[in-house]
Amino acid sequence: MRARLGEALSAPGRHQRPSGATNCKATVRFTILLTTSSVTGTGKELFVGILVTGGAGFIGSHLIERLLQEGRPCVCLDNFDDFYPPDIKRANIEPFHTSPEFRLVEGDIRSPACLQQASKAMKITTIVHLAARAGVRPSILHPLLYHEVNITGTMHILEFARQEGITQLVFASSSSVYGNSDRIPFREDDPIDRPISPYAATKRAGELLCHTYSYLYGMHITCLRFFTVYGPRQRPEMAIHAFTRRIHAGEPIHIYGDGTSQRDYTFISDIIDGVMAALDRPQGYQLFNLGESRTVTLVDLIAYIEEALGKKALVQKLPEQPGDVRRTYADISKARRLLNYSPSVPIEKGIPLFVEWFLNMKQRDANKGQSSQHARLTV
Repeated sequence: MRARLGEALSAPGRHQRPSGATNCKATVRFTILLTTSSVTGTGKELFVGILVTGGAGFIGSHLIERLLQEGRPCVCLDNFDDFYPPDIKRANIEPFHTSPEFRLVEGDIRSPACLQQASKAMKITTIVHLAARAGVRPSILHPLLYHEVNITGTMHILEFARQEGITQLVFASSSSVYGNSDRIPFREDDPIDRPISPYAATKRAGELLCHTYSYLYGMHITCLRFFTVYGPRQRPEMAIHAFTRRIHAGEPIHIYGDGTSQRDYTFISDIIDGVMAALDRPQGYQLFNLGESRTVTLVDLIAYIEEALGKKALVQKLPEQPGDVRRTYADISKARRLLNYSPSVPIEKGIPLFVEWFLNMKQRDANKGQSSQHARLTV
């Protein structure tokens, strides 16, 4: 199973803090080396590379891993907010610090000073904008924060690109923009003027801002609508991770509604394949769905996790939550045609891969605990 996990993650194929803090710093743990991907200026070397906002998060860290594997220099801009434990995000990118083609800038996308720091760390030619305040339910509780980070923050990124002469940008959107559409599967040209959460509205606003800047300034901007991404390093509050953790611990899981809601679950390596394809195929302004193009009910999802863990779930049913859509289902024919996108990790394979990673992390943490206890006893 371990070999299959590595293959799935390496096969070719994000969050901002609640306050408006603008402090930023660059972290450099290596000596700059001369490569064919560098440019000379004022007596020092600067790599030519890609800025990944929210690069220490779940999707961002996988993208940076793939970029570095392919020899593409990149800058990670992340403010390590506490939406979930910052130590998790730092661990996500810890292996990258040994790469001479990696830069880390700690800061907020709403800070022009932090964006300028990123441009000093590397000659940026392309931006992948993943940083966002995530989650449908929290956006209902904190709508102004979501507006500030996801809309104003995106404006800062677009303005930075315009000022720096950066002509290519990939924007992470979401399947939530489709709301409770009855048109199945969801197509990029469907009407989407009925979002049912502030988060969905901010993502749609981001797409419209991207279109505006593409039209006005001739930028190549690709908006990717991600459909329920899962896999190793998934955020701990997301359903698959939370269900796995609680089932493994023998704790009850909460189901909102009757369990018949449907999602189009997409494994992380397939998403990264789609992002890489978008980077390699700038086509003016474009929208693409990135999903598995298959729906799975909540009760079936839980059954897959139970099977992979070898444990039964203790289920507590609760009322449906405001903002949750009934189903997501991606029509990926456009991405297949223009990006050569072809997802290859179905849910039957992806859940065991995720559970394997989860159990490996549990064992690693247990080993660390035993080592620490042994060290205390021998002092």
